[in-house]
Amino acid sequence: MIDQATIDRIMDAAQIVDVVSEFVTLRKRGVNYIGLCPFHNEKTPSFSVSPSKGVCKCFSCGKGGNVVHFIMEHEQLSYYEALKWLAKKYNIEIKERELTDEEKQAHSLRESLFVVNQFASEYFQDILYNNIDGQRIGMTYLRGRGFRDDIIKKFQLGYSTDNHNALARAAIQKGYKEEFLVKTGLCYRKEDGTLRDRFWGRVIFPVHTISGKVVAFGGRVLSAATKNVQMKYVNSPESEIYHKSRELYGIFFAKQAIVRQDRCFLVEGYTDVISMHQSGIENVVASSGTALTSDQIRLIHRFTNNITVLYDGDGAGIKASIRGIDMLLEEGMNVKVCLLPDGDDPDSFARKHNATDYQAYINDHEVDFIRFKTNLLMEEAGKDPIKRASLISSIVKSISVIPDAIVRSVYIRECSQLLQMEEKVLIEATAKLIEQARETKFKEQQRKKEREQRAAASVAGPMQSSQPIPQEDVPMPQVPPEQAGNQEVLPEQVAPPFQPEDIPVPADTYQTFIPANGNEQKVFYAKEEDLVRMLIRYGEKVMCYVENEEGEQIPLTVTECIATGLKEDDLQFHAPLHRLILQECEAHLNNPNFNPERYFIAHPDPAVSKLAVDLVSDRYQLSKYHSKGQKIVTDEERLYELIPRLLLDFKLSIVEEEMKNTLQALTNPEIANDPQRCMEIMKRYKELQETQSVMAQHAGDRVVLKL
Repeated sequence: MIDQATIDRIMDAAQIVDVVSEFVTLRKRGVNYIGLCPFHNEKTPSFSVSPSKGVCKCFSCGKGGNVVHFIMEHEQLSYYEALKWLAKKYNIEIKERELTDEEKQAHSLRESLFVVNQFASEYFQDILYNNIDGQRIGMTYLRGRGFRDDIIKKFQLGYSTDNHNALARAAIQKGYKEEFLVKTGLCYRKEDGTLRDRFWGRVIFPVHTISGKVVAFGGRVLSAATKNVQMKYVNSPESEIYHKSRELYGIFFAKQAIVRQDRCFLVEGYTDVISMHQSGIENVVASSGTALTSDQIRLIHRFTNNITVLYDGDGAGIKASIRGIDMLLEEGMNVKVCLLPDGDDPDSFARKHNATDYQAYINDHEVDFIRFKTNLLMEEAGKDPIKRASLISSIVKSISVIPDAIVRSVYIRECSQLLQMEEKVLIEATAKLIEQARETKFKEQQRKKEREQRAAASVAGPMQSSQPIPQEDVPMPQVPPEQAGNQEVLPEQVAPPFQPEDIPVPADTYQTFIPANGNEQKVFYAKEEDLVRMLIRYGEKVMCYVENEEGEQIPLTVTECIATGLKEDDLQFHAPLHRLILQECEAHLNNPNFNPERYFIAHPDPAVSKLAVDLVSDRYQLSKYHSKGQKIVTDEERLYELIPRLLLDFKLSIVEEEMKNTLQALTNPEIANDPQRCMEIMKRYKELQETQSVMAQHAGDRVVLKL
């Protein structure tokens, strides 16, 4: 993990205009810069960059943040990868925390495997360009497929000679260890213990991670010397750094185009991707000839919700399309299918058409999955009622996995029209499948919980109780909206918990009857955001002085005023991120160098830092409505009156919301049948009533000692 001091150096050195200008043409407008947003297609510039505060924001699509967020979004990197990208740009040495021996060993192994793969990639390219067999066999084949030299270079294609151990000898001569050659899958050991190259006599296709590292290779057999080889393609085996089900060929080269086009084309093989790139269509990736996996779908979903599956027009291509559709729908993707003319695959079709013609064909022939699947299966079913019933069941099953209820409803209506069936029948069938899926999932969760409890009991031994912990009194963790859903989050995509200077942040003990989500339109939520905005902007500022018991004038900061005001009425912010920001403000307030705005904008947790950017972004836009020559009074100049008013408004609104939801809780049959819990909730409601009465009395009597 990168230490906070190094993060501060990077943030100090990284000039947002300088960084954004590498990807966006900016022009100055007043104190800021504007340009066309790189995250969506637009003709009128709406992407604004503020050099004074180091933030950017698109006022059309809403994307933006600090310089780290920009690199994360544009280059699709994790938080720490983005920091390293900036550190490299500004020649800043990265200092990371001391790793454990196990972490060092694992990290060293992974890095070693990547280094060996990079060497192999450069070796294969060198053979292709500078070896006589590479030129005569490898380059002739690639050019014969119609690949231009610039495309060959872009995808780092290479060649391996017919010599069975040429790579192994070259790598060992360079000092690379045999164990790493085996672990990457570049070589394997024969029965006599000698090394043999896996990819001998083949054209080489390197597979890149999303950040551009070479993680694996694919090799296509060419020479007559390999005529006894059974497989046309050979791929790297699974390793510590390569899991085939998680990688997509071409994702590194396609990610920016996918974001710009808000659309991804999915094809089958290496040459399909390369040919489409050459024709001018860059937002394309390949599943590398394997069945599509959930991990691969989630990788695409990071860039877009829209996917068009392109497959051959033959029977195999059609069946391949059908198999992957339900998985795409289950992940919430908008799915279309386009079958190319019979006899063509994406590679051959791309060689016959330019990008405009290719796009036009896709636009004219792509169909949504319901129409595609219905038309396809109806042809097979004919007039056979049994096959027709099976067809309907198959389509209903596909609809049932769609997570969005509105989208399901639209597809059910369309399916009803296509199949000439009553919509009610399809709705009932879909609902039944959804309920069955929920029951199956619930039972699996219960079995998993029981297995974990048995495992914990066996570890604890006879002296420890094996009774499960009651779950009803354990508050459920509230997940930020950005992380909600079923998507798997890979370790390298998530920043570790932030604990700068080893200052502990108090545990979150918030309990409430207000629902965890869906409160953004409530009055109290807007008031809560106003207070958090003040914390981020002015949390360390002294807003007034108060008199202590000894009669001394003690400075009171904005953070202290808000924290104390909430605690005296036993209230808290409702949103988890808001509570975290207040807690960290309190924890770091005594640090003389603490600047909340800088601290939270540069926070390692992307959810916190993006929230901070959003809450301060409107600060730099002066109101259009002020008298000419009149002095504009800033918020900072009237904190002594602004903070108490905002605090009281929030307290009144959240108490009202708490009272409403507390009464609703009493209507819950489980609580209504539990006298003890009823009494506790009634007591809490009475306390809220008393708090509301006191606050209402003081609503017009705000007294503070002005600076």
